[in-house]
Amino acid sequence: MTTSMRATVFVEPGRIELQERPIPEVGPLDALLRVTTTTICGTDIHILKGEYPVRKGLIIGHEPVGIIEKLGSAVQGYHEGQRVIAGAITPSGYSNACLSGACSQDGAGTKHGWKAIGGWKFGNTIDGCQAEYVLVPDAMANLAPVPEGLSDEEVLMCPDIMSTGFGGAERGGIRIGDTVAVFAQGPIGLCATLGAKLLGATTIIAVESLPERAAAARRLGADHVVDFRKVDPVEEILRLTDQRGVDVAIEALGTQATFEAGLRVLRPGGTLSSLGVYSSDLRIPMGAFSEGLGDHKIITTLCRGGKERMRRLMSVIASGRGDLKSLVTHRFGLQDVEAAYDLFAHQRDGVLKVALTP
Repeated sequence: MTTSMRATVFVEPGRIELQERPIPEVGPLDALLRVTTTTICGTDIHILKGEYPVRKGLIIGHEPVGIIEKLGSAVQGYHEGQRVIAGAITPSGYSNACLSGACSQDGAGTKHGWKAIGGWKFGNTIDGCQAEYVLVPDAMANLAPVPEGLSDEEVLMCPDIMSTGFGGAERGGIRIGDTVAVFAQGPIGLCATLGAKLLGATTIIAVESLPERAAAARRLGADHVVDFRKVDPVEEILRLTDQRGVDVAIEALGTQATFEAGLRVLRPGGTLSSLGVYSSDLRIPMGAFSEGLGDHKIITTLCRGGKERMRRLMSVIASGRGDLKSLVTHRFGLQDVEAAYDLFAHQRDGVLKVALTP
C-alpha cells in the first residue's frame, strides 16, 4: 500500500486545491475507507467562499461511500473489503450529547474544541472524504454496510442530504393529512419534499423557479410547484390553502427571504423547520411572527448520523420508496475536483449533485 493519497484541501477563501497528503494512520476505534464515490455539498461551497470558517489545510468533504481498507485493533463486527457508508455526522455514542439524545451535537473532542454543530466532523473539525482515503472515527457507531444490489450513486445521498431533508420533515412534526410548503428544491429541499410525502403530508407545495428542479419535485411528491419569479409565493401558498396557511413550512435554502416567507405562510400554531445554512444574521419581522403570539415553533436541524440512521435511509432506497439516484446529474474524477466545484458553485448546466470518483 502506498503512503500518500490525493485529497481536496481548503487553502484559503476562494481557493481549494488537489494535493498529496499522507494516508491517515488507523487508531484502535477507527476504520480507514478507500473512497469509491463522494460528492460536493452546499456547505462545502460556504467553506470555499469563506462563509463558514474551517482551518486552512483541512481536507474537505463529508459524504463518503467506500470500502474498508483497514480496521482498528478494537473494531468488531466488520471486515476489510466490506462496502460501507458513513454519515456526515459521526457520533461517538458515549458523549454527553449522545447520552442526552442529541447525537448530532456530539462535539469534536478536546483535541479540536467543541462547536455547537460538533457532530459534523468530516471536513469541519477533522479531515474529510474528498480524497482517496478517509479515516472514520468511532467506526462501530458509524459504519453502515451497503445492501447487496445498491450502487454507490443510489446510496450517495444518505450520508447528508437525504438525512438532512428527512430530518427537516421529521423535526417539523409532519402528520398524516398535513399541508406542507418546502422553500427551494435544491438537493436538500427535494429530500425534504420526499420526506414530507413519506410522513403522510397530503398537500405538498414546493417553491422553485428552475424547470428541471420543479419537475424533480413533482416526481418526489410535490402536488403544487410555485414559481417565485412569476408570483408572490406567500400570496400563492395562502391562495392554495384557502388562506388557512400550512401546518409546516420547511426552509431549505438559507436566506432571509425564504426564512421570512416560511413564517408568513404558517397557520396559527404551525412550525417553521429551518434547514438552511445561513451566512449572515437573520431578522424575525414582528408581523410575520405574529408579534410573538402565534403559537408558532421555529425548529432547526442538523442531520442525524450513525449506522442505524444510515441503515434506515438505505432501506428506504432499497424498498423503492425513494429514487434519489436521479439527483446525480454530473460526474467527475477526483483529478477534476476544481472544475466540479466551479460548476456546482455557479449552478450551471442544470446541476443538482455531482459524483466524485477517486
